[in-house]
Amino acid sequence: VDPTMSPEEGNQTTITEFILLGFGTLPELRVLLFLLFLLIYTATVAGNILIITLIVADRHLHTPMYFFLGNLSCLETCYTSTVLPSMLSGLLSEDTAISFSGCLTQYYFFCSLVAAECLLLSVMSYDRYVAICNPMHYTTRMGSRLHLQLAGGCWTGGFLCGIIITLSVSQLNFCGPNAIDHFFCDLVPLINLSCSDPQLMEMLIFIFSLIFSVAPFLLTVTSYICIIATILRIPSTRGRQKAFSTCSSHLIVVTIYYGTLLIIYMFPTTDLLKDLKKVLSVVYTVLTPLVNPLIYSLRNKEVKEALRKACKSF
Repeated sequence: VDPTMSPEEGNQTTITEFILLGFGTLPELRVLLFLLFLLIYTATVAGNILIITLIVADRHLHTPMYFFLGNLSCLETCYTSTVLPSMLSGLLSEDTAISFSGCLTQYYFFCSLVAAECLLLSVMSYDRYVAICNPMHYTTRMGSRLHLQLAGGCWTGGFLCGIIITLSVSQLNFCGPNAIDHFFCDLVPLINLSCSDPQLMEMLIFIFSLIFSVAPFLLTVTSYICIIATILRIPSTRGRQKAFSTCSSHLIVVTIYYGTLLIIYMFPTTDLLKDLKKVLSVVYTVLTPLVNPLIYSLRNKEVKEALRKACKSF
């Protein structure tokens, strides 16, 4: 910090780095938390890379549904890797400083990948809706070009969201303090540290939350309601129970994911919600990427068969 510079000289005038407080209030649990998060990170990356490898290697999995699952695994591997390595480093080291540019870079990739995942989950629910509710039209609706365009649109939309929000944050004035009460550079803690009027940024957050969280969530819920209604008409009790079990687990996971995002970004940060939001951030940044390979892929019969064949070949 340069004491000779004034806050009016532009953004980044007095703040050149931030301190991530992380789980500093629990120093006695540092080693335990490090081992726990290291185990989760290793399992998450290994599970998602396994899914990607199986989908690429097995030609029976070269369908739109598995193409979207491969994209989901790729997204979750990437965005978990933007948060957890720095969190693990912070748990081991007393030095948790991160430069202003490093903080914005971390947030840019994190925001882009999370926004892309929100869009992708809604696209995946639409894919399942067409497959189950309109199976005769599935091939024509989800042709080779459409699923590529939908996935490309999710990635493009996510990174456009990241660019707009990160550029907006870079225009804010930060004149102290510089301690971020979080384990990574997230938007709400950054805005709370800004000396600028937060009203414009809060409006931007609200608008982008509607576009990238509320709208995809409503589309996902609507798709699964239609899917469940179709499943209830299946004459076979066993087939109905199996399909309902799969769809309900998917719906639970996406509800938790979207629900945590909506609470974090659409509700004001009060003293009561501050610690809750940090806990919820752990849910969607750490736990959801861990369980998604299990819920979406490894319980699937085709993926299990591909895994069995891959194990036999070694």
